[in-house]
Amino acid sequence: MATQTDVERRRPPTADPGPPRRTWTRDAVETRVFGVLRWLVIAFLLVISIFPFYYSVLLSLRPLDQVVQDPGALWVGPSEIILDSYRSVLASAAEGGQGFIQFMRNSAVVAFGTVALTLLVAIPGAYAVSRLQFFGRRQVSGLFLAVYLFPSILLAVPLFVFFTRIGLRGSLVGLLIVYVSQIVAVSIYMLRNYFDTIPVSLEEAAAIDGASRLGIMRRISLPLALPAIMANALFVFMIAWNEFLFALLFLIDARDRWTVSLGLSQLAGSIEVPATVLMAGSVIVTVPIIVIFFASERLLTEGLTAGAEKG
Repeated sequence: MATQTDVERRRPPTADPGPPRRTWTRDAVETRVFGVLRWLVIAFLLVISIFPFYYSVLLSLRPLDQVVQDPGALWVGPSEIILDSYRSVLASAAEGGQGFIQFMRNSAVVAFGTVALTLLVAIPGAYAVSRLQFFGRRQVSGLFLAVYLFPSILLAVPLFVFFTRIGLRGSLVGLLIVYVSQIVAVSIYMLRNYFDTIPVSLEEAAAIDGASRLGIMRRISLPLALPAIMANALFVFMIAWNEFLFALLFLIDARDRWTVSLGLSQLAGSIEVPATVLMAGSVIVTVPIIVIFFASERLLTEGLTAGAEKG
């Protein structure tokens, strides 16, 4: 009679199952594929965004003869870097340069003045459209956007004639007024959309505590709308800094009041200006926008309304 031990000895050994097999589900495949594609898309966007600026900086730092001999070089040694192009761009016309320091000063006055006046008008206007009830409130928002849809070229000739007759053509004040009138409508439309997202209950609670409408706006609405205000200010600054059409019409006869867009167009339209000097001017025009953007990045991306209202 076979014992239990004999039966176990006659039974064939079972195979080692090994580690468990990994099953590829649809969700796992999509997560892995899109995870790889995300970084590829980010890298592609970075290349097409940064490479033109990098190449412009590279050309502006190289001697003209080396650029002619090898224009496709993507890297140069420290010994080949020179700053002659930037000296030529920044030097005044009396010193044989292009006078970009004066142009940048003029553009800064116009751009920052446009931002200040536009926000001074747009913030209370957007708040009124968002919070106050009046006849035609919905139609007003559409009219603000419709004003911005008119091409600038349609207004160029009437504005040119009008400012010539009142004696403001050729002055930075006239250009500032034109910029504000062109931009304030779309600024009101953009800020109104953000004021709509601020909870009304916060303002109602402040009103119950005795705050006035102006106090509510200053202490509640404006701090919460600060990211939108900064984004709008950056948008207005870029428009005023880079605008060319009205600057050409109003300031073409007064070189000492030119903006950077006019100065850069002069470099691009002259066959006597080397390409390295043109690239240096382009870099100088672009750098202030980049600096201001990164300086205000925290306010642009930070959600100040997070946790403002607890249910």
